[in-house]
Amino acid sequence: MGDMSGPHVIRGSVSLPEAELMWRFSRSSGPGGQHVNTSDSQVELRFDLANTDALPEVWKRRALERLGSRLVDGVVSVRASEHRSQWRNREMAATRLAALLAEATAPPPKPRRATKVPRGINERRLRNKKQRSETKRGRSGQGWG
Repeated sequence: MGDMSGPHVIRGSVSLPEAELMWRFSRSSGPGGQHVNTSDSQVELRFDLANTDALPEVWKRRALERLGSRLVDGVVSVRASEHRSQWRNREMAATRLAALLAEATAPPPKPRRATKVPRGINERRLRNKKQRSETKRGRSGQGWG
């Protein structure tokens, strides 16, 4: 089995260091027939987020805060078992981990600035409301019921 297909970039020039990735393989359930009973195709990828030097300190703090519920002793874990081949599951797990870390380290969104509702929109809403009210009131007359 060759190397993984290149470094898995988190964002910009920051990527997952291959040396800090911990791989574990086990038998996967699902399709595969007799082959599935003999091969360890399920992949669990673990990354020690708390002790890594690969991420800038700000990103690391942000990720630890956002992924708090997923971490076990500062380690984030991702599983993949969709494919029958271990290699494709390895690719899938690494991609998932990179995407998870990219999302967790993203800067917080800018706070929303409240804007005033334009008068025309409010007037149109009230006009439509009144029209609907008239329509419904008109139904309570003769011939309905």
